[in-house]
Amino acid sequence: MIRKPAVAGSFYPDDANLLAKTIEDCFMDNFGVGEIPKLNEFNDSKYPINVMVPHAGFQYSGSIASHSYCEIVQNGFPEVFVILSPNHTGYGKEISVFNKGEWITPLGNVEVDEEFANSIVSFSDIASNDFHAHIYEHSIEVQLPFLQYFSDDFSIVPITMGSQSYGAANDLAKAIYEASIKLGKSFCVIASTDLSHFNNQEKANTVDSFVLEDIENMDEFKLFEEVIQYNITMCGYGPVMTTIILSKMCGMNSCEILKYKTSGDVTGDLTSVVGYASGIFK
Repeated sequence: MIRKPAVAGSFYPDDANLLAKTIEDCFMDNFGVGEIPKLNEFNDSKYPINVMVPHAGFQYSGSIASHSYCEIVQNGFPEVFVILSPNHTGYGKEISVFNKGEWITPLGNVEVDEEFANSIVSFSDIASNDFHAHIYEHSIEVQLPFLQYFSDDFSIVPITMGSQSYGAANDLAKAIYEASIKLGKSFCVIASTDLSHFNNQEKANTVDSFVLEDIENMDEFKLFEEVIQYNITMCGYGPVMTTIILSKMCGMNSCEILKYKTSGDVTGDLTSVVGYASGIFK
Protein backbone atom coordinates (compact mmCIF):
# COMPACT_ATOMS: atom_id res chain seq x y z
CA MET A 1 0.00 0.00 0.00
CA ILE A 2 1.40 3.39 -1.01
CA ARG A 3 0.10 6.28 1.07
CA LYS A 4 0.32 9.48 -0.97
CA PRO A 5 0.53 12.93 0.64
CA ALA A 6 -2.82 14.39 1.67
CA VAL A 7 -1.75 17.81 2.94
CA ALA A 8 1.44 18.65 1.01
CA GLY A 9 0.99 22.15 -0.35
CA SER A 10 -1.31 23.19 2.49
CA PHE A 11 0.10 22.14 5.87
CA TYR A 12 3.66 22.22 4.50
CA PRO A 13 5.32 22.97 1.12
CA ASP A 14 5.03 20.39 -1.65
CA ASP A 15 8.43 21.31 -3.09
CA ALA A 16 11.32 19.36 -1.53
CA ASN A 17 13.79 22.26 -1.43
CA LEU A 18 11.25 24.68 -0.01
CA LEU A 19 10.13 22.07 2.51
CA ALA A 20 13.69 21.55 3.75
CA LYS A 21 14.13 25.32 4.08
CA THR A 22 10.82 25.56 5.95
CA ILE A 23 11.94 22.90 8.44
CA GLU A 24 15.18 24.81 9.01
CA ASP A 25 13.16 27.96 9.61
CA CYS A 26 11.05 26.10 12.20
CA PHE A 27 14.18 25.24 14.17
CA MET A 28 15.59 28.76 13.86
CA ASP A 29 12.32 30.59 14.63
CA ASN A 30 11.98 32.69 17.79
CA PHE A 31 9.75 29.96 19.21
CA GLY A 32 12.02 27.17 17.93
CA VAL A 33 15.14 25.69 19.50
CA GLY A 34 17.38 28.31 17.89
CA GLU A 35 19.68 25.87 16.11
CA ILE A 36 19.55 23.03 13.62
CA PRO A 37 20.77 19.99 15.56
CA LYS A 38 23.17 17.39 14.21
CA LEU A 39 22.02 13.78 14.11
CA ASN A 40 24.00 11.83 16.69
CA GLU A 41 24.71 8.14 16.65
CA PHE A 42 22.02 6.03 18.23
CA ASN A 43 22.55 5.45 21.94
CA ASP A 44 20.62 2.37 23.01
CA SER A 45 21.07 3.16 26.70
CA LYS A 46 18.87 6.25 26.32
CA TYR A 47 15.99 4.53 24.55
CA PRO A 48 13.16 4.30 24.40
CA ILE A 49 12.47 8.01 24.74
CA ASN A 50 9.03 9.14 23.62
CA VAL A 51 7.76 12.56 22.63
CA MET A 52 4.62 14.65 22.25
CA VAL A 53 4.39 16.97 19.24
CA PRO A 54 1.75 19.24 17.67
CA HIS A 55 0.41 18.67 14.16
CA ALA A 56 -0.88 21.94 12.73
CA GLY A 57 0.48 23.63 9.63
CA PHE A 58 4.21 24.22 9.89
CA GLN A 59 3.71 27.99 9.93
CA TYR A 60 1.68 27.65 13.13
CA SER A 61 3.20 24.78 15.14
CA GLY A 62 6.41 23.76 13.38
CA SER A 63 8.61 25.85 15.66
CA ILE A 64 7.04 24.19 18.72
CA ALA A 65 7.49 20.74 17.18
CA SER A 66 11.19 21.49 16.63
CA HIS A 67 11.82 21.14 20.37
CA SER A 68 10.79 17.48 20.46
CA TYR A 69 12.57 16.68 17.22
CA CYS A 70 15.74 18.28 18.53
CA GLU A 71 15.67 15.82 21.44
CA ILE A 72 15.18 12.88 19.09
CA VAL A 73 17.98 14.00 16.77
CA GLN A 74 20.44 14.56 19.59
CA ASN A 75 19.72 11.10 21.01
CA GLY A 76 20.05 9.40 17.60
CA PHE A 77 17.39 7.63 15.59
CA PRO A 78 16.03 4.24 16.68
CA GLU A 79 14.96 1.61 14.16
CA VAL A 80 11.26 2.40 14.33
CA PHE A 81 9.06 5.41 15.05
CA VAL A 82 5.59 4.43 16.26
CA ILE A 83 3.47 7.48 15.44
CA LEU A 84 0.14 7.79 17.25
CA SER A 85 -2.54 10.23 16.18
CA PRO A 86 -6.18 11.09 16.76
CA ASN A 87 -8.66 10.41 13.98
CA HIS A 88 -9.94 13.70 12.58
CA THR A 89 -11.79 12.20 9.61
CA GLY A 90 -13.99 9.53 11.22
CA TYR A 91 -12.89 6.90 8.71
CA GLY A 92 -11.63 3.49 9.77
CA LYS A 93 -11.57 1.41 12.91
CA GLU A 94 -11.30 2.07 16.65
CA ILE A 95 -7.53 1.77 16.41
CA SER A 96 -6.29 1.68 12.82
CA VAL A 97 -2.78 0.37 12.16
CA PHE A 98 -1.25 1.04 8.74
CA ASN A 99 0.63 -2.24 8.56
CA LYS A 100 2.50 -2.39 5.25
CA GLY A 101 3.81 -0.34 2.36
CA GLU A 102 5.28 3.15 2.22
CA TRP A 103 4.33 6.73 2.98
CA ILE A 104 5.35 9.40 0.48
CA THR A 105 6.28 13.02 1.21
CA PRO A 106 8.15 15.52 -0.98
CA LEU A 107 11.34 14.40 0.82
CA GLY A 108 10.95 10.76 -0.29
CA ASN A 109 9.41 7.49 0.80
CA VAL A 110 9.27 6.03 4.31
CA GLU A 111 8.84 2.30 4.80
CA VAL A 112 6.29 0.88 7.22
CA ASP A 113 7.67 -1.77 9.57
CA GLU A 114 5.23 -4.55 8.73
CA GLU A 115 6.58 -6.92 11.37
CA PHE A 116 6.22 -4.40 14.19
CA ALA A 117 2.79 -3.25 12.99
CA ASN A 118 1.38 -6.76 12.74
CA SER A 119 2.83 -7.68 16.11
CA ILE A 120 1.07 -4.71 17.73
CA VAL A 121 -2.23 -5.82 16.22
CA SER A 122 -1.68 -9.40 17.40
CA PHE A 123 -1.17 -8.27 21.00
CA SER A 124 -4.11 -5.85 20.99
CA ASP A 125 -7.76 -6.60 21.70
CA ILE A 126 -8.88 -3.51 19.79
CA ALA A 127 -6.36 -2.57 17.07
CA SER A 128 -6.77 -3.82 13.52
CA ASN A 129 -5.01 -3.42 10.21
CA ASP A 130 -6.79 -0.62 8.37
CA PHE A 131 -5.75 1.85 5.66
CA HIS A 132 -8.93 3.90 5.33
CA ALA A 133 -8.41 5.92 8.51
CA HIS A 134 -5.05 7.12 7.18
CA ILE A 135 -5.92 8.26 3.66
CA TYR A 136 -6.79 11.86 4.55
CA GLU A 137 -5.51 12.08 8.13
CA HIS A 138 -2.90 14.84 8.45
CA SER A 139 -1.60 14.38 11.98
CA ILE A 140 0.86 11.58 11.18
CA GLU A 141 1.87 12.84 7.75
CA VAL A 142 3.12 16.19 9.05
CA GLN A 143 5.62 14.47 11.37
CA LEU A 144 7.48 12.65 8.61
CA PRO A 145 9.35 15.57 7.00
CA PHE A 146 10.88 16.50 10.36
CA LEU A 147 12.37 13.00 10.53
CA GLN A 148 13.28 12.77 6.85
CA TYR A 149 15.20 16.04 6.98
CA PHE A 150 17.80 14.31 9.15
CA SER A 151 17.82 10.72 7.86
CA ASP A 152 16.18 8.16 5.59
CA ASP A 153 17.34 5.24 7.73
CA PHE A 154 14.23 4.50 9.77
CA SER A 155 10.81 2.90 9.47
CA ILE A 156 7.44 3.80 10.91
CA VAL A 157 4.28 2.28 12.35
CA PRO A 158 1.40 4.73 11.81
CA ILE A 159 -1.53 4.26 14.22
CA THR A 160 -4.69 6.38 14.28
CA MET A 161 -6.97 6.23 17.32
CA GLY A 162 -10.64 6.50 16.46
CA SER A 163 -11.34 5.56 20.07
CA GLN A 164 -9.53 7.66 22.67
CA SER A 165 -11.00 5.94 25.69
CA TYR A 166 -8.93 5.10 28.74
CA GLY A 167 -9.35 1.41 27.90
CA ALA A 168 -8.16 1.89 24.32
CA ALA A 169 -5.06 3.74 25.51
CA ASN A 170 -4.21 0.96 27.98
CA ASP A 171 -4.76 -1.73 25.36
CA LEU A 172 -2.59 -0.01 22.76
CA ALA A 173 0.20 0.79 25.22
CA LYS A 174 0.33 -2.85 26.31
CA ALA A 175 0.35 -4.05 22.70
CA ILE A 176 3.21 -1.75 21.69
CA TYR A 177 5.20 -2.78 24.76
CA GLU A 178 4.72 -6.50 24.19
CA ALA A 179 5.53 -6.16 20.48
CA SER A 180 8.75 -4.32 21.30
CA ILE A 181 9.78 -7.02 23.78
CA LYS A 182 9.02 -9.78 21.31
CA LEU A 183 10.92 -8.17 18.42
CA GLY A 184 13.74 -6.52 20.35
CA LYS A 185 13.70 -3.45 18.10
CA SER A 186 14.61 0.03 19.26
CA PHE A 187 11.68 2.42 18.94
CA CYS A 188 10.36 5.87 19.80
CA VAL A 189 6.70 6.77 20.19
CA ILE A 190 5.59 10.10 18.75
CA ALA A 191 2.27 11.24 20.22
CA SER A 192 0.71 13.68 17.77
CA THR A 193 -1.70 16.15 19.36
CA ASP A 194 -2.78 19.74 19.49
CA LEU A 195 -4.20 21.14 22.72
CA SER A 196 -7.37 23.21 23.22
CA HIS A 197 -9.11 24.61 20.14
CA PHE A 198 -10.81 27.95 19.44
CA ASN A 199 -10.81 29.52 22.89
CA ASN A 200 -9.53 33.02 23.46
CA GLN A 201 -5.89 33.22 24.54
CA GLU A 202 -6.60 33.57 28.25
CA LYS A 203 -8.89 30.57 28.44
CA ALA A 204 -6.60 28.49 26.24
CA ASN A 205 -3.66 29.15 28.54
CA THR A 206 -5.79 28.19 31.55
CA VAL A 207 -7.22 24.91 30.29
CA ASP A 208 -4.01 23.91 28.54
CA SER A 209 -2.18 24.36 31.84
CA PHE A 210 -4.48 21.70 33.35
CA VAL A 211 -3.55 19.04 30.81
CA LEU A 212 0.12 19.99 30.66
CA GLU A 213 0.37 19.60 34.44
CA ASP A 214 -1.22 16.15 34.19
CA ILE A 215 1.18 15.16 31.43
CA GLU A 216 4.22 16.39 33.37
CA ASN A 217 2.96 14.41 36.38
CA MET A 218 2.59 11.32 34.16
CA ASP A 219 -1.01 11.03 35.31
CA GLU A 220 -2.91 9.63 32.35
CA PHE A 221 -6.12 9.02 34.28
CA LYS A 222 -6.33 12.59 35.58
CA LEU A 223 -5.63 13.81 32.05
CA PHE A 224 -8.56 11.76 30.78
CA GLU A 225 -10.81 12.97 33.64
CA GLU A 226 -10.02 16.65 33.12
CA VAL A 227 -10.43 16.51 29.34
CA ILE A 228 -13.96 15.16 29.94
CA GLN A 229 -14.80 17.24 33.03
CA TYR A 230 -13.78 20.59 31.56
CA ASN A 231 -14.64 19.75 27.95
CA ILE A 232 -11.07 20.50 26.89
CA THR A 233 -10.84 20.26 23.11
CA MET A 234 -7.45 18.54 23.05
CA CYS A 235 -7.66 16.41 19.93
CA GLY A 236 -4.99 13.80 20.75
CA TYR A 237 -5.41 13.00 24.41
CA GLY A 238 -5.65 9.28 23.52
CA PRO A 239 -2.18 9.17 21.93
CA VAL A 240 -0.76 11.10 24.88
CA MET A 241 -2.39 8.78 27.45
CA THR A 242 -1.05 5.79 25.53
CA THR A 243 2.44 7.28 25.53
CA ILE A 244 2.37 8.01 29.26
CA ILE A 245 1.24 4.46 30.05
CA LEU A 246 3.79 2.90 27.71
CA SER A 247 6.59 5.12 28.99
CA LYS A 248 5.96 3.97 32.55
CA MET A 249 5.94 0.34 31.38
CA CYS A 250 9.40 0.99 29.95
CA GLY A 251 10.68 2.53 33.19
CA MET A 252 10.39 6.16 32.09
CA ASN A 253 8.60 8.02 34.85
CA SER A 254 9.22 11.67 34.04
CA CYS A 255 8.04 14.15 31.46
CA GLU A 256 9.34 17.59 30.59
CA ILE A 257 7.20 20.07 28.67
CA LEU A 258 9.73 21.62 26.33
CA LYS A 259 7.67 24.45 24.82
CA TYR A 260 4.11 25.76 24.82
CA LYS A 261 2.57 28.45 22.63
CA THR A 262 -0.70 29.08 20.83
CA SER A 263 -1.58 30.01 17.28
CA GLY A 264 -2.34 33.45 18.70
CA ASP A 265 1.28 33.85 19.73
CA VAL A 266 2.20 33.28 16.08
CA THR A 267 -0.51 35.27 14.30
CA GLY A 268 -1.31 37.93 16.87
CA ASP A 269 -5.03 37.05 16.78
CA LEU A 270 -5.86 36.16 20.39
CA THR A 271 -9.62 35.81 19.97
CA SER A 272 -9.69 32.16 18.80
CA VAL A 273 -6.53 30.12 19.24
CA VAL A 274 -5.19 26.55 19.22
CA GLY A 275 -2.66 25.39 21.80
CA TYR A 276 0.56 23.60 20.86
CA ALA A 277 3.15 21.88 23.04
CA SER A 278 6.21 19.68 22.76
CA GLY A 279 7.25 17.30 25.50
CA ILE A 280 9.63 14.44 26.14
CA PHE A 281 9.11 11.32 28.24
CA LYS A 282 12.28 9.75 29.60
